[in-house]
Amino acid sequence: MGACPHPAGVHGLVKRAAATSSIKCAAMWKTFLALLLLSLAPTAALAADRQPVVVELFTAQGCSSCGKANELISDLADRPGVLPLTFSVDYWDYLGWPDTFALPAFTERQRAYAHKLALREVYTPQVVVNGRTQASGGKPDQVETLVEAALAARIYPPDMMFMGADKVAVGSGPVPRGGVDVWLIRYDPRAQETTPRKGDNRGQTLVQRNVVREMVRLGAWRGRPTAYRMPEAETEGLATAVVVQAAKGGKILAVLVEPTPAATPEASDRRRPQALAR
Repeated sequence: MGACPHPAGVHGLVKRAAATSSIKCAAMWKTFLALLLLSLAPTAALAADRQPVVVELFTAQGCSSCGKANELISDLADRPGVLPLTFSVDYWDYLGWPDTFALPAFTERQRAYAHKLALREVYTPQVVVNGRTQASGGKPDQVETLVEAALAARIYPPDMMFMGADKVAVGSGPVPRGGVDVWLIRYDPRAQETTPRKGDNRGQTLVQRNVVREMVRLGAWRGRPTAYRMPEAETEGLATAVVVQAAKGGKILAVLVEPTPAATPEASDRRRPQALAR
């Protein structure tokens, strides 16, 4: 096969992502066409209508006051237009029960929010809505107020689309000061039951939904159409979300969700997640 021309030579608005440098010619043209559509597509109000509100709960299996917040996330998981995510943190592990879903990266994410939102310290249960506002997860009325405000807000996110099973494209748009990161988040949409054998919740059955199992930084977004390669999932049966977010715990600019059908219980891997934020 002859040499494959660089797509940038065809249309100046499109710049190939560095991660695609080794893709074969046919795949390069598929990427180019997708990015071309993204660069030309209008960022109209219809895009805002498709933008789910991201509700992040920071919780722990060793947190005695997190039960109501877990129920709140379970309810929101069935609500159209809302993407609730459960991030388990590890700073309550010293009470005697190591959280089976916690990762240090999730605690780091919460600390970044605390700094950005001018909070004195992290706490559980905490809810952060679209990376912009926060409230106690134990106060559903306050969380509902924040969610309703986020649903009513007019935003103009960059266009996004999945390209096959291993790539995602982000279109063009303004970039806030400080930079923007693109995050791959994989979560389990099934109800997860855990019964701690130690700690404040010893002997209680905890039920959690949309538990985040993997979080990977795909790269920076600089306001130009860019394609990112997504690594394979470490666990079967997970749903995928790609979040475009201002750096260091900033506001969420865009999110794209690709649900994955739940695997059978036998195929589900309950091990601690291996993919660390990098």
